[in-house]
Amino acid sequence: MDHHYYPAFIDLKGKQCIVVGGGKVAERKVAALLRSGAKVTVISPSVTGVLANYSESKLIKHLKRKYRKGDLEDAFIVIAAASDWRVNRKVSLDAPCLLNVVDAPGLANFIVPSVIKRGPLALAVSTSGYSPALAKSIGKELELLYGKEFGLFADFLGKQRKEALIDIADSGTRERLMKQIAAPEMLVTLREEGFKATRDRILKIIKRQNTKAKG
Repeated sequence: MDHHYYPAFIDLKGKQCIVVGGGKVAERKVAALLRSGAKVTVISPSVTGVLANYSESKLIKHLKRKYRKGDLEDAFIVIAAASDWRVNRKVSLDAPCLLNVVDAPGLANFIVPSVIKRGPLALAVSTSGYSPALAKSIGKELELLYGKEFGLFADFLGKQRKEALIDIADSGTRERLMKQIAAPEMLVTLREEGFKATRDRILKIIKRQNTKAKG
């Protein structure tokens, strides 16, 4: 049986993440980790200007030296992004946690998908390491299909869900309403008429629901 990865979105807020390497690839990995709220430590004798700025601004911790055994003890996630494959291999042998090895998925226990972010909406594409280039190409198509209005829509639905949890006691009624306002036809309206028209349509549905509940 072919090996397939188990997809997951991980909460990294406040988690200790270690990146071994200080080049452009490490820079991209660090930026993604910071956006996720992680506490990042970079281990490398030298780093890019951007990483140096992160360190000076106290956004990351930089250990200006080569990787040593024992560096990974407190890590939640480790990313091996050194330019020397021998260093990455050593990291892979030492890591007791989630490990991503750049350009060597066979040494890692997770891979990073191509991700499209639209506010709280995240679309991830993976080919299980078979073709990262294909994942990126599909990601570019998704960027065209899902514009910024989808981020606004996802944020709006989140707010409506919070209000419904307070205003609608019956879980069945609440679930039906949530499915209705996030139904496929709403996506059609979003694409054809925009966010404002979709929002107004949903607010009318919610108003009718509230009136019905009171009656």
